[in-house]
Amino acid sequence: MKKSTRFLQAAGVLTASLAMLSLTACGGQSLADADKGAGSDGAAAEFMAVHDEEKAKDIIEGIEPSAEAAALLPDEFKQKGLTWVTSVGYPPMEEWASDNVGIIGVDPAIAHAVSRTLGVSMKMEDQEFNSMIPGLISKRYDVLVSSMTDNEERRETTTFVDYVSAGNAFLVATGNPEKIAKPEDLCGKIVAVVDSGSSAVLAGEFSTACESAGKAPYEILAFDGDSAANLAVQSGRAVATITDYPVAAARAADPENKMDAVAIEGGESLWGLGIDNGNPELAKAVQAALQELIDNGTYVEILKAWNVEGMAVDEALINGGA
Repeated sequence: MKKSTRFLQAAGVLTASLAMLSLTACGGQSLADADKGAGSDGAAAEFMAVHDEEKAKDIIEGIEPSAEAAALLPDEFKQKGLTWVTSVGYPPMEEWASDNVGIIGVDPAIAHAVSRTLGVSMKMEDQEFNSMIPGLISKRYDVLVSSMTDNEERRETTTFVDYVSAGNAFLVATGNPEKIAKPEDLCGKIVAVVDSGSSAVLAGEFSTACESAGKAPYEILAFDGDSAANLAVQSGRAVATITDYPVAAARAADPENKMDAVAIEGGESLWGLGIDNGNPELAKAVQAALQELIDNGTYVEILKAWNVEGMAVDEALINGGA
């Protein structure tokens, strides 16, 4: 369920000489601002600096590299670090900091935590949601972290290390003028979704249920990103949009959005850190790092910093989604 397109901050890649290389994209960040740590190959690693507005900053900066997890990482990533991709505009999972350069939120915090546990540098790019998996396949990116549901169709090309579990919600206009309480209340009404996102799949399922009950189907409006789908509701063009409950709650909590969240019962799904199927060793290394963060309590502390500890999982499964 997502989002808008915008190119992001890039930061920190270790060179053999540890030269202070400045990587910029939309006003990128110099390695002079990065933190140093023990690299997974024994050399010094330049960790990407954590933005001051990141709520889990202190937790992330306390993470020490794990020799056990790092031993699973293919050599190519020990040298060049990890390139992560996300799709900004889905708070509290990922959002722009006030400088419109830094990315903060649950997803980038997890990316920082996994990278530091593996003892490697990282950089992160913002990309349109539907372009992220093709970016993995083309090797432009190494790991996807963007509230993406782990499902059978996506597993045809992508391996998922499942990191949170989330349910769904409708976002409606403030005051819920059409009294939407459950999916069937939207039969025959206009619903905004993100094209190719899990919201589109869910809307299709609800619409089919309407028809099976002898009611009019949803009139579905598909958009490239989450922000456009939200705008359709805010402008009155659509009655509701479908999104993940933590995101809906965060949007509804901001009075400027003029929206209310309506929880949808059932339908929880696992979200995964995406890795191209051609990189199984990388997936195992990321899984080991995430599991260590779960076991030592760092993972849940990161979720608590963003008030989404209810999304926590006990085990970092590979391809555990429905």
